Amino acid sequence: MTIAYDGTAYAGFQSQPNSPSIQTTIEKALSILLREKISIIGASRTDAGVHALGQVAHFTAPHLPLLYSLNALLPPDIRILTIEEVPPTFHARYSALRKTYYYHLALHPDPFRRNISLNLKMKLDLNRLKTGAAYFLGTHDFTSFSNKAGRGCAKNKPIKTLYRLDLIEEGDRIRLEFEADGFLYKMVRNIVGTLLEVARGALSPHTIPKILQEKSRRLAGPTAPPHPLFLIKVDYE
Repeated sequence: MTIAYDGTAYAGFQSQPNSPSIQTTIEKALSILLREKISIIGASRTDAGVHALGQVAHFTAPHLPLLYSLNALLPPDIRILTIEEVPPTFHARYSALRKTYYYHLALHPDPFRRNISLNLKMKLDLNRLKTGAAYFLGTHDFTSFSNKAGRGCAKNKPIKTLYRLDLIEEGDRIRLEFEADGFLYKMVRNIVGTLLEVARGALSPHTIPKILQEKSRRLAGPTAPPHPLFLIKVDYE
């Protein structure tokens, strides 16, 4: 199934012991509808406060649930967009070929978009930002941009290929579009935080190759806030 959600009220996609999550909320609705315990596996474990327009998850069930009935059991900040049958070999996470994330910036405070964009309080040099962004393209070890460098994917598979990092200007708003074969924990937000340091003149764009090479999180910029980040789509064969 393909899922859209506003992550503001949730502790992320993955189930948490004492906090609401997207996964737990959907599993409860599916279990009620299908009258048996259902577990789902998501393509991306989005962080607390992160949103999605095209999250993908898979589950095993005796039959396909009705889309309308499932959405009727879910809160309004979670919508199931599609449900379809897939081969048994399909895995939402491991079958994914590419993922696309957007990060939204607002050059002027916008009260109506404050939960989905970062209202910037500093002046940015967009040329510096574009110069810095170009260094991230290609295949690199992104350990310096992971908050969990010593475990999980960051330990076992830190090398990722970033196919695209585009800066899209729309009036007083900026959208950073990331497309890669995978992302480490908080990788997008750490890249954004580093690029903002570059854009405000606190860091030279030409130091980014050295930061990548050193594999040290302390050399990169701060982690950008989660609320402007959207998982847009996951690509499969």
